[in-house]
Amino acid sequence: PQAKSGDEEDNAGLARKKLRLSKDQSAFLEDSFKQHNTLNPKQKLALAKQLNLRPRQVEVWFQNRRARTKLKQTEVDCEYLKRCCETLTDENRRLKKELQELRALKASQPFYMQLPATTLTMCPSCERVATS
Repeated sequence: PQAKSGDEEDNAGLARKKLRLSKDQSAFLEDSFKQHNTLNPKQKLALAKQLNLRPRQVEVWFQNRRARTKLKQTEVDCEYLKRCCETLTDENRRLKKELQELRALKASQPFYMQLPATTLTMCPSCERVATS
């Protein structure tokens, strides 16, 4: 006969079957979770009694459900931040390009053309630039 590994021997007497909930039990726990995502001891006992489970099973189910909720929220937040980062990166690229173009334009123009556009007005009779 094949020798058992240390793990198998240790768990032979302790191995418990994974808790399988009925559809009704699951639905009831989900509804309870929607109302309160944490339970006080009284609520835990009442739920366990109602669902024919041990209080510890109800407690662990709620802990796992909170962990799944937190993980899902973290994934959603991460996706949102990725999109924000992409948007900001694009905007940054666009602004850098615009800045380069403006610097090139400034270097190639005479001084009077470098004044802010809002202060420049064209004198219609002589078509010269006049500052207002």
